[in-house]
Amino acid sequence: MEVSSFPFLNHETFSTFANYFTLFQDSSDQLDDTTTRKRPKSLDTTTADELSDSTPFKDILSSFVSFDGMTENPNNYPIDGFFQDQDQKDQIRLKRPRNPSGSDTADVVSDASASQLGGGSGGGGGARRLWVKSRSTAWWDQVSHPDFPDHEFRRAFKMSKSTFDFICNELDPIVTKKDTMLRLAIPVRQRVAVCIWRLATGEPLRLVSKKFGLGISTCHKLVLEVCSAIKTVLMNKFLNWPDEERMRGVKREFELVSGIPNVGGSMYTTHVPIIAPKVNGPAYFNKRHTERNQKTSYSITVQGVVDSNGVFTDVCIGWPGSMSDDKILEKSALSQRANRGLLKDVWIVGNSGYPLTDWVLVPYAQQNLWTQRVFNEKVGEVQRVAKEAFSRLKARWSCLQKRTEVKLQDLPVVLGACCVLHNICEMRGEVMDPSETSFDLFDDEVVPENGVRSVTAMRTRDQIAHHLLHHNSASTQ
Repeated sequence: MEVSSFPFLNHETFSTFANYFTLFQDSSDQLDDTTTRKRPKSLDTTTADELSDSTPFKDILSSFVSFDGMTENPNNYPIDGFFQDQDQKDQIRLKRPRNPSGSDTADVVSDASASQLGGGSGGGGGARRLWVKSRSTAWWDQVSHPDFPDHEFRRAFKMSKSTFDFICNELDPIVTKKDTMLRLAIPVRQRVAVCIWRLATGEPLRLVSKKFGLGISTCHKLVLEVCSAIKTVLMNKFLNWPDEERMRGVKREFELVSGIPNVGGSMYTTHVPIIAPKVNGPAYFNKRHTERNQKTSYSITVQGVVDSNGVFTDVCIGWPGSMSDDKILEKSALSQRANRGLLKDVWIVGNSGYPLTDWVLVPYAQQNLWTQRVFNEKVGEVQRVAKEAFSRLKARWSCLQKRTEVKLQDLPVVLGACCVLHNICEMRGEVMDPSETSFDLFDDEVVPENGVRSVTAMRTRDQIAHHLLHHNSASTQ
């Protein structure tokens, strides 16, 4: 704390004060002396000796002289010690925690290197004070300990420690940050853990902040950064369309399940609830969910194709919830791939919400014949693979079950990361708790207006249905 210099009197100011006190003394003499009336001397003719002889002013003058003498000796300066005490009290007050009784306290950190970067605050040139809020990391320290039980770790992160370490090693080159002069960087394991725990539990950011001992904004930033890294690094490795060799294996496995040849995938579309967007809100309004739940619902869609093991091979994320399944399919990259002739001799099996095309195989809308009923049963078995895959997806990543705090423009990246992490868990044999896989999907199937868009496909479907019935490839009731 700085103290400004005392405004001592100069010679001109001193003369003015002297004249003032002379007038004051003469006025007093005139009031006391009732018999003799003396004319006051002129201010200009008054000398310093006469002023100094007056007793009242002499006392005042002596006080000025003694005060001026004290300034030469700092030890005799009474104000100096007063402000020193105040400075000490201010320092003690700054170091006092804001909440001494709680765990979330504020510590004062004086960093000499910080003063070199930004300079001291104020004219004192002192060290720069950095306020760092102290947060508890006890939960994360316990979970990240090598002796922490694997089943407890699996319950928290919906994956084993080995799978978690595998993901950390894959993301290490792009997620790692460098330490700075002001603070240490958050480790890779903690960064990945914040993201996965947030996706697995769907808890709000304030609870994520308490669990990991980080700020709320920091946790939100970590979730988006890790999800973006998963999309950049892991999507091309673990979520891609099968090559010819792998496609032959997928066709063979689906044919063993249903008896339908050349099935390369099972397709399904689900809705993820969102907060009503401020821009273009009616496009995301989900009329069917609103009517069923008697509550206004907004959603975003996720269309996916899975193989016989429930692993996603194609996803289309981000279209508004008001769009029907056939419209989403038309705008998807899968449809563009089919239009280029890359899905030749491949059937993608969908439900009644999709149209029948040269590469999309759907059940009969009307089951008037026995062959149509048998065919629909076998198509349902293929469809069950996709529905169970989406059910495990939403059960494993609880953030997909309820409205999220993520902004609409960032949500496709988060949903894509969930699909990639689902594939990694499925490929590494991560078995979920049976109590966690009982999530029911509530996605209505709306039959498109033009359900049959290829005459050739309609004839081929009739042939497949006839083959299933007369060659004992289907179980009849």
